[in-house]
Amino acid sequence: MSFGRPPPDVEGMTSLKVDNLTYRTSPETLRRVFEKYGRVGDVYIPRDRYTKESRGFAFVRFLDKRDAEDAMDAMDGALLDGRELRVQMARYGRPPDSMYSRRGAPPRRYGGYGRRSRR
Repeated sequence: MSFGRPPPDVEGMTSLKVDNLTYRTSPETLRRVFEKYGRVGDVYIPRDRYTKESRGFAFVRFLDKRDAEDAMDAMDGALLDGRELRVQMARYGRPPDSMYSRRGAPPRRYGGYGRRSRR
């Protein structure tokens, strides 16, 4: 499981995005549920930067694409912790860290925003 950063080698893994999780759903629970469909390489639950609470979705990475497809077909609409899951293939990877400042916003250019011009 990765906490805050991807595992060392995610090349070749297929990621599923799992939506509609409760805030108490753990990576261990997701791994246990999704391993029924094949080998899971990683489970990542993004957390709020300040409160450290789950943001309500996760990424489950499978070592084999067919296993990921099977899991998606079986788990989309399934109940977990009283919630109906929405499972789909993840569309985008994480943005490169160099594009973002430490606060997660794009770096400022041209001096700053909201600055008044002098006349």
